[in-house]
Amino acid sequence: MGKNQHVVPHGKDWAVKGAGNSKATKVTKTQGEAIKKATEIAKNQKSDTKIHGKDGKIRAGNSYGSDPCPPKDKK
Repeated sequence: MGKNQHVVPHGKDWAVKGAGNSKATKVTKTQGEAIKKATEIAKNQKSDTKIHGKDGKIRAGNSYGSDPCPPKDKK
């Protein structure tokens, strides 16, 4: 399992950062672009995405690996 990918504010832009990394993997103009890139990386690494709001708090995320606590609802 790879590092979780965080989408975080980066000045006026948005950055994708691997968990624990000080440098951004990718900087984009919009949060949507950053989410797309973070999802791509997380799927390849079988890890999670953590989407942060402008305030820095995690507001959403998805798991692309083997989740030890998968959701119980069947969509």
